[in-house]
Formats: sequence, C-alpha cells, structure tokens
Amino acid sequence: MSFDIEKLLVILRDGRKLIGVLRSYDQFANLVLQDTVERIYVGDCYGDIPRGIFIIRGENVVLLGEVDLEKEDDIPLRQLPIEEILVAQKREMEERQKREKLRNKVLYDQGFSVDFVETDLY
Repeated sequence: MSFDIEKLLVILRDGRKLIGVLRSYDQFANLVLQDTVERIYVGDCYGDIPRGIFIIRGENVVLLGEVDLEKEDDIPLRQLPIEEILVAQKREMEERQKREKLRNKVLYDQGFSVDFVETDLY
C-alpha cells in the first residue's frame, strides 16, 4: 500500500508562505500541516524556518497549491542559511519603504491623498 504525500504551498493573508504536508482540512478550509517550513524569498534566494505542526484558520488562506515533488528541485533558486535570508529580507523591506515614501511624496505633491497603511492589504 502506498500513500501519496500531498505537499502544499499555502500563502497567507499576511504574506507568509508555508510549505508542509497536508494532514487534515475541514469545510471552512482550516488546514493542519505537518513538517511545515516558512519559506522566505528574496530575489533568487530563499530560506526556510522550520515550524513543525501548523494549524491555519481558513479565512487566512489566500492561495493553496500542491507542490510537484518531481519539479521542486528544478527551480533555479539558491537556498541560504536563515540568518542571511533574514538580513536580505530586512534590507529589501527598507528599500521598498524608501521607494514607497518617495512615491507617496510625489503623489501628495500632485494633490493625491496618500493614507495607505500596511493593514489595508485585505
């Protein structure tokens, strides 16, 4: 008897990307993932933070997809230690904030209202 492992990629409302083995779900799309890692992407690199068993409330799921185990290793991304990827992520976020600040200033100077906050995403 063979069991098909359903490895899933789940993207949450807050932007986190989780990869794990589906163990259970219900009619509300609540999920239980086993052997879960939180994957952080920066450019062509990524890092994984082990999370173990992860229970996800269905209303927080934005995207859910099965990972093709045969094609997973063919993706042209470099895995970095989590310490390095967190530093790169912080740098990327700071650069994005600088660009947003400049863009908002230009829009404001042209008479547009710029009152967006990060909690407005969904």
